[in-house]
Amino acid sequence: MQDISSNLDIIDHNRQAWDRQASQDCQWSRPVTPEMIAAAREGQWQARLTPGDLPKGWLPDVRSKTILCLASAGGQQAPILAAAGADVTVFDISKGQLDQDRHVAEREGLSLSTVQGDMRDLSVFADGTFDIVFHPISNLYVPDIRSVWRECHRVLKTGGRLLSSFYNPIVFVGDRNPAYAQEGLIRPAYRLPFAEAEHLAPDAVQAKVDRGEALVFGHSLSAQIEGQLQAGFLLAGFHEDWQPSARFLIDRFVPTFIATFAIKSDLGL
Repeated sequence: MQDISSNLDIIDHNRQAWDRQASQDCQWSRPVTPEMIAAAREGQWQARLTPGDLPKGWLPDVRSKTILCLASAGGQQAPILAAAGADVTVFDISKGQLDQDRHVAEREGLSLSTVQGDMRDLSVFADGTFDIVFHPISNLYVPDIRSVWRECHRVLKTGGRLLSSFYNPIVFVGDRNPAYAQEGLIRPAYRLPFAEAEHLAPDAVQAKVDRGEALVFGHSLSAQIEGQLQAGFLLAGFHEDWQPSARFLIDRFVPTFIATFAIKSDLGL
């Protein structure tokens, strides 16, 4: 039986889980089409942090901008941004996910770089390397996200943008028993911060491991938003979006996707 009490083991397990998803044509491992790349080259494109469109002004003209697609491999956002004219680097823990970006780049004649690693450690990049960090929902796969925000701040140029998204932590507090959902009940069962490996019953955790599913962490809004502020960012935008295919009962009542637009300020805060 895998030792699920070790964070290092969980990270490695999650890496393998995403490699598996990449090989199975899952939603977040399905490369963009040639038609989408052609449209992006003509200026018709949309990179997504949440299911809906980005708020106006969050990601303007990206031509010649250096963009780090952080923990967002899968052959989707990075190729679109590269086709739109950006200088794109994709950083992800999963080789399988990165292979999807390399596949699209080769198919479409795009120039983009791929780097494999843990989002909490961006030491492969020098200070002030990027104009933009594009970080769609992914930090639920690591236990410590304050280090993610610090690293994002470090690798951004002054005035650079961090566009990130994450789940409203309310999705993590409810009992997972489907019988409650069938009765229209939401039964709070878990306190934040939440860690599946610690809070779910051992047999439920082992079942996820046996199925090759990633183990997740539910971070508080303090860690998500105050963590960015403490890293030195100024919050310039906040956006909520609805889950189009509700997985939990709460998704029907609360927009459970959250996105933030933050700027690396020169104010020295």
